[in-house]
Amino acid sequence: MNSPRGTVLVDTARPGPPAHDERFTRISGCAPLPAVTRSAARVHGRDSRAGDVTVTDFHTTAGVRTPVAPHQPAEMRLYLVRRGVWTLDYDRGAFPVRPGGFLAYPSTGLKGFDTTPQTTGHSVAIPLGELRDLPVDAPLTGSAAAAEVRLLLAHATLLHDTIDDLSDAGVGAARNALVELTRGVLRRAADATEPALAPALARAARDLADRLLTRAELTPALLARELHVSVRTLSRAFAGTGEPAAAYIRRRRLEEARRALAAGHTVSEAAARFRFADSSHFIRTFRAHYAETPAQYAKRTRP
Repeated sequence: MNSPRGTVLVDTARPGPPAHDERFTRISGCAPLPAVTRSAARVHGRDSRAGDVTVTDFHTTAGVRTPVAPHQPAEMRLYLVRRGVWTLDYDRGAFPVRPGGFLAYPSTGLKGFDTTPQTTGHSVAIPLGELRDLPVDAPLTGSAAAAEVRLLLAHATLLHDTIDDLSDAGVGAARNALVELTRGVLRRAADATEPALAPALARAARDLADRLLTRAELTPALLARELHVSVRTLSRAFAGTGEPAAAYIRRRRLEEARRALAAGHTVSEAAARFRFADSSHFIRTFRAHYAETPAQYAKRTRP
Protein backbone atom coordinates (compact mmCIF):
# COMPACT_ATOMS: atom_id res chain seq x y z
CA MET A 1 0.00 0.00 0.00
CA ASN A 2 1.35 3.43 -0.87
CA SER A 3 1.63 5.85 2.04
CA PRO A 4 0.66 9.46 1.26
CA ARG A 5 3.85 11.44 1.11
CA GLY A 6 5.47 14.37 -0.64
CA THR A 7 7.19 17.72 -0.36
CA VAL A 8 6.09 21.09 -1.70
CA LEU A 9 8.43 24.06 -2.04
CA VAL A 10 6.73 27.44 -2.37
CA ASP A 11 8.16 30.84 -3.28
CA THR A 12 5.60 33.60 -3.80
CA ALA A 13 8.06 35.53 -5.95
CA ARG A 14 8.18 32.71 -8.49
CA PRO A 15 6.01 33.21 -11.59
CA GLY A 16 3.39 30.64 -12.50
CA PRO A 17 0.27 29.19 -10.82
CA PRO A 18 -0.52 30.48 -7.33
CA ALA A 19 1.50 28.73 -4.66
CA HIS A 20 -1.65 28.15 -2.63
CA ASP A 21 -3.22 26.11 -5.43
CA GLU A 22 -0.02 24.15 -5.97
CA ARG A 23 0.10 23.14 -2.34
CA PHE A 24 -3.39 21.75 -2.41
CA THR A 25 -2.77 20.01 -5.71
CA ARG A 26 0.39 18.32 -4.49
CA ILE A 27 -0.51 17.55 -0.89
CA SER A 28 -4.12 17.45 0.27
CA GLY A 29 -4.93 18.57 3.77
CA CYS A 30 -2.04 20.97 4.32
CA ALA A 31 -2.74 24.22 6.13
CA PRO A 32 -2.80 27.13 3.68
CA LEU A 33 0.26 29.30 3.29
CA PRO A 34 -0.32 32.90 4.41
CA ALA A 35 -1.52 35.11 1.56
CA VAL A 36 0.51 38.26 1.08
CA THR A 37 -1.31 41.34 2.35
CA ARG A 38 1.48 43.90 2.08
CA SER A 39 3.41 44.85 -1.00
CA ALA A 40 6.89 43.45 -1.65
CA ALA A 41 6.28 40.50 0.66
CA ARG A 42 7.97 37.27 -0.21
CA VAL A 43 7.12 33.97 1.45
CA HIS A 44 9.27 30.86 1.26
CA GLY A 45 7.58 27.68 2.43
CA ARG A 46 8.26 23.98 2.54
CA ASP A 47 5.75 21.27 3.43
CA SER A 48 6.42 17.58 3.82
CA ARG A 49 3.76 15.01 4.48
CA ALA A 50 4.19 11.50 5.84
CA GLY A 51 0.82 9.77 5.93
CA ASP A 52 -1.47 11.95 8.03
CA VAL A 53 1.34 14.01 9.58
CA THR A 54 2.57 17.28 8.06
CA VAL A 55 5.62 19.40 8.88
CA THR A 56 6.00 22.95 7.57
CA ASP A 57 8.82 25.51 7.49
CA PHE A 58 8.28 29.07 6.33
CA HIS A 59 9.85 32.51 6.25
CA THR A 60 8.21 35.78 5.24
CA THR A 61 9.94 39.07 4.51
CA ALA A 62 6.90 41.21 5.33
CA GLY A 63 3.85 40.97 7.53
CA VAL A 64 1.18 38.67 6.13
CA ARG A 65 -2.35 37.79 7.12
CA THR A 66 -4.65 35.11 5.80
CA PRO A 67 -7.81 33.22 6.69
CA VAL A 68 -7.60 29.45 6.68
CA ALA A 69 -9.74 27.13 4.61
CA PRO A 70 -12.98 26.09 6.35
CA HIS A 71 -13.48 22.60 7.72
CA GLN A 72 -9.91 22.05 8.86
CA PRO A 73 -8.99 18.44 9.68
CA ALA A 74 -9.06 17.53 13.37
CA GLU A 75 -5.39 18.00 14.13
CA MET A 76 -3.14 19.13 16.91
CA ARG A 77 -1.01 21.93 15.52
CA LEU A 78 2.35 22.69 17.09
CA TYR A 79 3.67 26.14 16.13
CA LEU A 80 7.29 27.18 16.77
CA VAL A 81 8.86 30.57 16.07
CA ARG A 82 12.54 31.33 15.63
CA ARG A 83 12.14 34.99 14.65
CA GLY A 84 9.24 37.43 14.46
CA VAL A 85 5.76 36.83 15.86
CA TRP A 86 3.22 34.34 14.54
CA THR A 87 -0.30 34.99 15.82
CA LEU A 88 -2.96 32.29 15.54
CA ASP A 89 -6.48 33.67 15.34
CA TYR A 90 -9.02 31.27 16.85
CA ASP A 91 -12.71 31.82 17.40
CA ARG A 92 -11.93 31.80 21.13
CA GLY A 93 -9.14 34.37 20.95
CA ALA A 94 -5.77 35.25 19.42
CA PHE A 95 -2.61 33.48 20.57
CA PRO A 96 0.76 35.04 19.67
CA VAL A 97 3.82 32.79 19.42
CA ARG A 98 7.02 34.73 20.06
CA PRO A 99 10.67 34.00 19.25
CA GLY A 100 12.04 30.98 21.04
CA GLY A 101 8.62 29.68 22.02
CA PHE A 102 5.98 27.25 20.85
CA LEU A 103 2.24 26.87 21.15
CA ALA A 104 0.21 23.71 20.64
CA TYR A 105 -3.56 23.84 20.08
CA PRO A 106 -6.13 21.89 18.06
CA SER A 107 -7.05 23.17 14.61
CA THR A 108 -10.73 23.35 15.58
CA GLY A 109 -11.85 26.98 15.52
CA LEU A 110 -8.73 28.27 13.75
CA LYS A 111 -9.72 31.27 11.62
CA GLY A 112 -6.44 32.63 10.32
CA PHE A 113 -2.80 33.58 10.75
CA ASP A 114 -1.00 36.87 11.19
CA THR A 115 2.79 37.32 11.08
CA THR A 116 5.11 40.24 11.60
CA PRO A 117 7.82 41.03 9.01
CA GLN A 118 10.81 38.69 8.91
CA THR A 119 9.03 35.85 10.69
CA THR A 120 10.57 32.40 10.55
CA GLY A 121 8.63 29.48 11.93
CA HIS A 122 7.77 25.81 11.82
CA SER A 123 4.65 23.77 12.41
CA VAL A 124 3.83 20.12 12.96
CA ALA A 125 0.30 18.76 12.51
CA ILE A 126 -0.76 15.35 13.80
CA PRO A 127 -4.23 13.78 14.13
CA LEU A 128 -6.02 14.56 17.39
CA GLY A 129 -6.84 10.88 17.72
CA GLU A 130 -3.19 10.26 18.59
CA LEU A 131 -3.53 12.40 21.74
CA ARG A 132 -6.45 10.86 23.59
CA ASP A 133 -4.45 10.59 26.82
CA LEU A 134 -3.15 14.17 26.72
CA PRO A 135 -4.92 17.44 27.59
CA VAL A 136 -5.81 19.17 24.32
CA ASP A 137 -8.54 21.54 25.48
CA ALA A 138 -6.32 24.53 26.27
CA PRO A 139 -3.21 26.00 24.65
CA LEU A 140 0.06 24.40 25.68
CA THR A 141 3.14 26.60 25.55
CA GLY A 142 6.82 26.18 26.20
CA SER A 143 10.37 26.90 25.13
CA ALA A 144 11.60 25.86 21.71
CA ALA A 145 14.97 25.24 23.39
CA ALA A 146 13.64 22.22 25.28
CA ALA A 147 15.40 18.99 24.38
CA GLU A 148 12.17 17.38 23.19
CA VAL A 149 11.49 20.29 20.84
CA ARG A 150 14.99 20.26 19.40
CA LEU A 151 14.73 16.54 18.76
CA LEU A 152 11.37 17.01 17.03
CA LEU A 153 12.72 19.77 14.78
CA ALA A 154 15.76 17.70 13.88
CA HIS A 155 13.51 14.84 12.82
CA ALA A 156 11.27 17.24 10.85
CA THR A 157 14.31 18.56 8.97
CA LEU A 158 15.42 15.03 8.21
CA LEU A 159 11.95 14.24 6.88
CA HIS A 160 12.13 17.22 4.51
CA ASP A 161 15.45 15.96 3.19
CA THR A 162 14.54 12.29 2.74
CA ILE A 163 10.77 11.99 2.19
CA ASP A 164 10.98 11.47 -1.58
CA ASP A 165 13.51 8.64 -1.17
CA LEU A 166 11.74 6.70 1.58
CA SER A 167 9.95 3.41 1.00
CA ASP A 168 6.36 3.03 2.16
CA ALA A 169 7.64 1.34 5.30
CA GLY A 170 10.06 4.21 5.82
CA VAL A 171 7.29 6.78 5.45
CA GLY A 172 5.22 4.91 8.04
CA ALA A 173 8.15 4.76 10.43
CA ALA A 174 8.89 8.47 9.94
CA ARG A 175 5.24 9.27 10.56
CA ASN A 176 5.13 7.27 13.79
CA ALA A 177 8.36 8.84 15.00
CA LEU A 178 6.94 12.33 14.43
CA VAL A 179 3.83 11.43 16.39
CA GLU A 180 5.84 10.09 19.33
CA LEU A 181 8.24 13.04 19.33
CA THR A 182 5.31 15.48 19.27
CA ARG A 183 3.67 13.59 22.11
CA GLY A 184 6.90 13.98 24.06
CA VAL A 185 6.84 17.75 23.57
CA LEU A 186 3.18 18.00 24.59
CA ARG A 187 3.58 15.72 27.60
CA ARG A 188 6.42 17.84 28.96
CA ALA A 189 4.43 21.04 28.37
CA ALA A 190 1.30 19.57 29.98
CA ASP A 191 3.20 18.31 33.02
CA ALA A 192 4.77 21.73 33.50
CA THR A 193 1.68 23.79 32.76
CA GLU A 194 -1.33 22.07 34.26
CA PRO A 195 -0.33 22.12 37.97
CA ALA A 196 0.60 25.79 37.70
CA LEU A 197 -2.70 26.69 36.02
CA ALA A 198 -4.96 24.62 38.26
CA PRO A 199 -5.34 27.19 41.10
CA ALA A 200 -6.09 29.99 38.65
CA LEU A 201 -8.59 27.82 36.77
CA ALA A 202 -10.35 26.82 39.99
CA ARG A 203 -10.53 30.45 41.08
CA ALA A 204 -11.93 31.54 37.71
CA ALA A 205 -14.51 28.75 37.84
CA ARG A 206 -15.60 29.70 41.36
CA ASP A 207 -15.92 33.36 40.41
CA LEU A 208 -17.97 32.44 37.34
CA ALA A 209 -20.19 30.10 39.36
CA ASP A 210 -20.84 32.85 41.91
CA ARG A 211 -22.15 35.07 39.11
CA LEU A 212 -24.41 32.35 37.73
CA LEU A 213 -25.92 30.86 40.89
CA THR A 214 -29.46 31.83 39.89
CA ARG A 215 -29.24 30.22 36.44
CA ALA A 216 -30.91 26.84 36.13
CA GLU A 217 -28.32 25.58 33.64
CA LEU A 218 -25.35 26.15 35.98
CA THR A 219 -23.35 22.91 36.08
CA PRO A 220 -19.66 21.96 36.00
CA ALA A 221 -20.13 21.31 32.27
CA LEU A 222 -21.31 24.90 31.73
CA LEU A 223 -18.33 26.26 33.68
CA ALA A 224 -15.94 24.15 31.63
CA ARG A 225 -17.52 25.30 28.38
CA GLU A 226 -17.40 28.97 29.35
CA LEU A 227 -13.74 28.65 30.39
CA HIS A 228 -12.80 26.69 27.25
CA VAL A 229 -11.56 23.61 29.09
CA SER A 230 -12.84 20.05 29.39
CA VAL A 231 -14.88 18.85 32.36
CA ARG A 232 -11.97 16.56 33.19
CA THR A 233 -9.51 19.45 33.32
CA LEU A 234 -11.91 21.44 35.49
CA SER A 235 -12.32 18.48 37.82
CA ARG A 236 -8.55 18.15 38.18
CA ALA A 237 -8.31 21.85 39.04
CA PHE A 238 -10.97 21.50 41.75
CA ALA A 239 -9.30 18.37 43.13
CA GLY A 240 -6.65 20.59 44.68
CA THR A 241 -9.31 22.57 46.56
CA GLY A 242 -10.81 19.55 48.30
CA GLU A 243 -14.30 20.38 47.01
CA PRO A 244 -15.65 19.22 43.62
CA ALA A 245 -17.17 21.82 41.33
CA ALA A 246 -20.70 20.45 41.76
CA ALA A 247 -20.34 20.53 45.55
CA TYR A 248 -19.12 24.12 45.37
CA ILE A 249 -22.19 25.12 43.36
CA ARG A 250 -24.53 23.41 45.84
CA ARG A 251 -22.82 25.01 48.84
CA ARG A 252 -22.81 28.50 47.38
CA ARG A 253 -26.45 28.27 46.37
CA LEU A 254 -27.34 27.22 49.89
CA GLU A 255 -25.29 30.06 51.39
CA GLU A 256 -26.92 32.65 49.14
CA ALA A 257 -30.38 31.26 49.82
CA ARG A 258 -29.61 31.63 53.53
CA ARG A 259 -28.65 35.26 52.94
CA ALA A 260 -31.90 35.79 51.07
CA LEU A 261 -33.87 34.48 54.05
CA ALA A 262 -32.07 36.90 56.36
CA ALA A 263 -32.90 39.72 53.93
CA GLY A 264 -36.62 38.99 54.17
CA HIS A 265 -37.34 36.57 51.32
CA THR A 266 -39.76 33.73 51.97
CA VAL A 267 -38.69 30.10 51.97
CA SER A 268 -40.34 29.47 48.61
CA GLU A 269 -38.77 32.61 47.09
CA ALA A 270 -35.27 31.64 48.22
CA ALA A 271 -35.73 28.07 47.01
CA ALA A 272 -36.91 29.19 43.58
CA ARG A 273 -34.29 31.90 43.15
CA PHE A 274 -31.37 29.57 43.84
CA ARG A 275 -32.75 26.70 41.80
CA PHE A 276 -33.69 24.12 44.39
CA ALA A 277 -36.09 21.52 43.01
CA ASP A 278 -38.85 22.68 45.37
CA SER A 279 -39.33 24.09 48.86
CA SER A 280 -39.27 20.64 50.46
CA HIS A 281 -35.89 19.87 48.92
CA PHE A 282 -34.57 23.24 50.06
CA ILE A 283 -35.82 22.68 53.61
CA ARG A 284 -34.23 19.22 53.85
CA THR A 285 -30.91 20.43 52.47
CA PHE A 286 -30.89 23.50 54.70
CA ARG A 287 -31.67 21.50 57.84
CA ALA A 288 -29.02 18.89 57.05
CA HIS A 289 -26.39 21.60 56.64
CA TYR A 290 -27.34 24.12 59.32
CA ALA A 291 -29.19 21.92 61.86
CA GLU A 292 -32.29 24.11 61.70
CA THR A 293 -35.05 24.75 59.19
CA PRO A 294 -35.13 27.81 56.94
CA ALA A 295 -38.15 29.10 58.85
CA GLN A 296 -36.34 28.76 62.17
CA TYR A 297 -33.31 30.57 60.79
CA ALA A 298 -35.43 33.37 59.33
CA LYS A 299 -37.29 33.84 62.60
CA ARG A 300 -34.03 33.92 64.55
CA THR A 301 -32.21 36.39 62.32
CA ARG A 302 -34.88 38.84 61.26
CA PRO A 303 -35.52 41.94 63.39
